Amino acid sequence: MIGKLKGIVDSHREDFVILDVHGVGYIVHCSGRTLQKLPRPGEASTLAIETQMREDSIKLFGFISETERDWFRLLQSVQGVGAKVALAIQTVLDVAELASAIACQDKAAIARAPGVGLKLAARIASELKDKAAASGASGAADARLGGLDGGQPAAAQDALLALINLGYGRPQAAAAVAASVAALGDGAPAAELILRGLREFAR
Repeated sequence: MIGKLKGIVDSHREDFVILDVHGVGYIVHCSGRTLQKLPRPGEASTLAIETQMREDSIKLFGFISETERDWFRLLQSVQGVGAKVALAIQTVLDVAELASAIACQDKAAIARAPGVGLKLAARIASELKDKAAASGASGAADARLGGLDGGQPAAAQDALLALINLGYGRPQAAAAVAASVAALGDGAPAAELILRGLREFAR
């Protein structure tokens, strides 16, 4: 099994990249979002890899981070979601947006992905809410509010702690506050963020 590849980008295609590792060109399928983040041909890149083996094929899927790979695996644990649909979802939603959509049961956000109807989006949001929290895959949204990307307003931190004290899990609370900050702005007071966060849970 291949867990990581480090090499030189040979070329990009519509849904995969060819990564040259010591003269061997690996075809690595990626989401559109990942392909946009990759360097130009001739430059070095490292990808976290998910290897899927079938009777008639072996496919490699590449991700910028291990967290993205974790979400790829989680998405496919839902009936009706294969690798193609999982990549489509990850093309329209980054890790934090996906965590927020699931925590807040935002079916419409998930349904933006090609091939994902509202019924499947609802199933994804419902089935992954607990799995994401248990696996720690919601960590990106939590990290944003934990100040790991340069710090968040004190009001957001206060709102996060308030929701946790009300009994909500930290990943869900972080995602709800992240969505609230996105809607109300960085200058919103803690009280408004808390109320907005509670509304997110009530959806």
